[in-house]
Amino acid sequence: MLFKLILFTILALVILFGLPRSITALSAAGKMFNPADAPSAPAAIVFGAGLQKDGTPSPVLKDRVTAAVQLYQEGKVRKLLMSGDNRFIDYNEPAAMRDYALSLGVPDEDIVLDYAGRRTYDTCYRARDIFMLNDVLVVTQKFHLPRAIFTCSGMGMKVHGVIADLRDYHDHAERYWNIREIPATLVAFWQVLVSKPLPVLGDPEPIFETRQ
Repeated sequence: MLFKLILFTILALVILFGLPRSITALSAAGKMFNPADAPSAPAAIVFGAGLQKDGTPSPVLKDRVTAAVQLYQEGKVRKLLMSGDNRFIDYNEPAAMRDYALSLGVPDEDIVLDYAGRRTYDTCYRARDIFMLNDVLVVTQKFHLPRAIFTCSGMGMKVHGVIADLRDYHDHAERYWNIREIPATLVAFWQVLVSKPLPVLGDPEPIFETRQ
């Protein structure tokens, strides 16, 4: 009896945590592109991914910005929405992302900063309700893209994903990221479909004159 209970518990946990990840992976199939093959959209959303001790973007974040800049330079997007965390005075992801994009040749007027993109959910919510975007490319690494696509899509946005894996990452880092995505995707399901929490909001700041 105890063995059956343990087996049932393990099975239930596998389904609870594994099913959302499988669903997002399936739903993202056909919506994930390398930068060169990506479709066009009015704007690209770049998700924060940490800073180094000197305040510059982490290698993962550099790759996200670089991929977004490639989209911009190829005329596939008109604006870059840099969304990240700025809860602390000495930690400013969006500003670091902008500085790196500027160094790659993007004009400042085509870079928009979202200082309250603390989570993927917050970034998608604010892209829709603060920056008035309906059609976007989301730029992040392959491990994160299914959740990002699911979250923005679940808010009624037209979204395609752009793969920002521009280098070989450490194996242990990739394992950690993929493991972390399992509970993170479960949380995303709960937030998008059930709880629908309000992120930090404010007055609308439309990127374009009309909703895009």
